[in-house]
Amino acid sequence: MKKVNIQQLVKKMVPLGAIVMASLVAACSGAGGGPGVMEATFEGEGDDLERIQQEMVMPPLVPVHEQVATGGPKIVEVTLEIEEKKMEVAPGDSIWALTFNGSVPGPLIVVHQDDFVELTLKNPATNAMMHNIDFHAATGHEGGADISKVNPGQEVTFRFRATRAGVFVYHCAPGGMMTPMHVVSGMNGAIMVLPREGLKDEKGKLVKYDKAFYVMEQDYYLPKNEDGSFKSIATANESMTEMEKSIRTLIPTHIVFNGRRNSLTGKNAMSVNVGDNVLFISGQANRDTRLHLIGGHADLFWPGGKFANTPYTDFETWAIPGGSAAAALYKFREPGTYTFLNHNLIEAVAFGAVAQVKAEGAEWDNALMKEITEPGPIK
Repeated sequence: MKKVNIQQLVKKMVPLGAIVMASLVAACSGAGGGPGVMEATFEGEGDDLERIQQEMVMPPLVPVHEQVATGGPKIVEVTLEIEEKKMEVAPGDSIWALTFNGSVPGPLIVVHQDDFVELTLKNPATNAMMHNIDFHAATGHEGGADISKVNPGQEVTFRFRATRAGVFVYHCAPGGMMTPMHVVSGMNGAIMVLPREGLKDEKGKLVKYDKAFYVMEQDYYLPKNEDGSFKSIATANESMTEMEKSIRTLIPTHIVFNGRRNSLTGKNAMSVNVGDNVLFISGQANRDTRLHLIGGHADLFWPGGKFANTPYTDFETWAIPGGSAAAALYKFREPGTYTFLNHNLIEAVAFGAVAQVKAEGAEWDNALMKEITEPGPIK
């Protein structure tokens, strides 16, 4: 039997291995499929595009939208009105909330990649402070913050192209310490930029959702008296003065979903049917969080909410870094009440980051879980 010189064989294999590796790199980087994200260029300002108005709705609802875009890019007109108001965040605990359209979080905006968002921001004369808006989905001018500063009694309109698919945070960013104070007073929300061809599963196939819910986590830092009770704040300006001390502790007094404790539990629980594909659009404008659906999973999870990337499958808990959003899709397979929470269980139970989903419409499937015996005396 002829002896094989392993070193010579390896030397002969290296060029072929290099070619294979280069091919894999090229395939993964999208070579042959158009320019990469770094080489993308854009033309036109959108002035002549078709216009549509998006009607804002209160969280956890999402505005009416197409999952797969029809026609070419459009200008999507959105109006947000700033409201400074006293708001209860838990029984007996209130904050001077700074809000977009009166809700915490601000309403979800939904467009498709390459659409233009034409945002009109209104700051009524009844408010006390200057506000603006920073879209993490936008390019330049600090996400729009530099060109959207409006004093009470003013409004502004600007337009940006949604160049990147995904879920992105937006928030007020007046500058300095006022930026974190406005954000933790509730002035944040999210925009979802869908791929024009719709969402794809891990195999690249179109996947659609039957329902979508918008659930944002909010951390509050309510000022306290010396005895530990929460202060009663008379005005929004006074709230900013007091909060500058409380936020420096870095210890939230409340961590809640959609603005207040129990906003999505009991009679306010999200409602689905067994068999529904449900998209959860979630984020945190200030702190890291980790979300979990007890008794379920993220069948598909887009880290950072970035739809251009292949989704992960079967996640039990999905992390969201502060200042970002994410999307998770789950098909409900069993009836019952599911708990949706921040899986820092202390933050969920003691601070309030808990929601519920009620699934109805089918008999229990023993193929997934079967009760063998009921609890009883030890035999």
